[in-house]
Amino acid sequence: MARKKKLKICLATAEFAPLAKTGGLADVSAALSVYLHGAGHDIRVVMPFYSTLNRGELKFEPVDNFQNLTVTLGPWDVEYSIYRTVLPRSGLPIYLLRCPALYDRDGLYTSGKDEHLRFLLLSRAAIEMCQHMQFSPDIFHCHDWHAATIPLYLKTNYAWDKLFADTRSVLTIHNIGYQGKFPAEILADMTLGPNVGHLHQDDLSSGIINFLKTGLLHADLLTTVSPTYAREIQGAEYGMGVDDILRARSDALIGILNGVDDAEWDPQTDQLIPRKFSMQNLSGKKICKRDLLKELGLDGNLNRPVIAVISRFVSQKGFDLMEKVLPRLLTQRDFSLAVLGSGDPQLEAFFDSLRRQLPSRVGFYRGFNNKLAHWIEAGADMFLMPSRYEPCGLNQMYSLKYGTVPIVRETGGLADSVQQINPSTRSGTGVLFRDYDEAGIDWAINTALDLYKDRPLWQEIIQNGMAMDFSWQQQGEQYVNIFRKLSGK
Repeated sequence: MARKKKLKICLATAEFAPLAKTGGLADVSAALSVYLHGAGHDIRVVMPFYSTLNRGELKFEPVDNFQNLTVTLGPWDVEYSIYRTVLPRSGLPIYLLRCPALYDRDGLYTSGKDEHLRFLLLSRAAIEMCQHMQFSPDIFHCHDWHAATIPLYLKTNYAWDKLFADTRSVLTIHNIGYQGKFPAEILADMTLGPNVGHLHQDDLSSGIINFLKTGLLHADLLTTVSPTYAREIQGAEYGMGVDDILRARSDALIGILNGVDDAEWDPQTDQLIPRKFSMQNLSGKKICKRDLLKELGLDGNLNRPVIAVISRFVSQKGFDLMEKVLPRLLTQRDFSLAVLGSGDPQLEAFFDSLRRQLPSRVGFYRGFNNKLAHWIEAGADMFLMPSRYEPCGLNQMYSLKYGTVPIVRETGGLADSVQQINPSTRSGTGVLFRDYDEAGIDWAINTALDLYKDRPLWQEIIQNGMAMDFSWQQQGEQYVNIFRKLSGK
């Protein structure tokens, strides 16, 4: 049997954990890249060198002959340099675009008038870096709107270069709600020359240039982060205005559930939690619950179930439903609440109010704390994630691995990763509700609290969840298979 050739991949992303992160994009970019590198593929990650980069102990070295390069973006000659670092343990090389004029900002994203330039540079420089290296990727893997103009440029400005004759582009949609929409005045900065016709002409006539939509039109293959989400975004309710393009390209759209980074999220090896535990020996989970209650200043009753919430406080995540039901349920049912997150000031005030009203049963940490996130996943009994829509979601998968039963809405990746509990067959891993309304979330929370009373059943449900395999070994191989099929390797 012929040995399969290793793939050459250039992965372009705006976020990469732990260097730069606002959400799941960073985790997936990193975990998938590490998997591909570990599997022996030649993967080169390209991302901006933000001034806010989480450098840790990483060393960043300028790449010889890749300093003071220039890309022309309309009237602008944008100068940049390429630096390189290597992720510890994995040995994965990361290439960073150093351009202080565009990337030395207070955050990863801005509302500045040059925001489009920051990510046009990412797309153009990723391609030109390959040219300078004489690296001919089988796959350009472009993540979200920030890198979505790469497929367009490969078909236009760089179509002359035989280096890319066999290169194929894959655009992965992490959240279709973020599209990179800009006024048509930026057209000159795209430097498309006679190739303007490749843009969406109706949008252009309406005074809009949409980076994500451009990628949807021109990428050779489209992927998103769960099979259910791939179906949902082809309809008007979840398609965010691009569902017509996605339906037209349905044959080129694939949903692959995200994986979990076992190096960080595994209760058997987790260095951050008070006591490690496994599916075979859950005694450590009780210790984690005890210490979590103490950390949050809650009553130490270990028989009272703890429901956890870890999230950005945004409308997508179902907080309007929580506001309606949690105050009432906290008076009707005996459970504690552990909340970690920040965002909408009104929602922060809501959880702070619950904490002040019930200080022995409600704990709220405003902001993000990675150690506490691990403690909550390990120590809570249930995890509440009633999202209006959820492309994939990772926390429900972390919860399953840590024996924390998810209570989720049946949408996107939540529907693909959590299976409804059936007490008669003792199967399933969590509680799902379908309708996005007060009655739905009320039923789901009450159902979970009722099931918790049957301790032998609850132990079996915990073990069902912990037995699920969401590792990148499983999910990453799906990417390899579609890359091979697309590239002919």
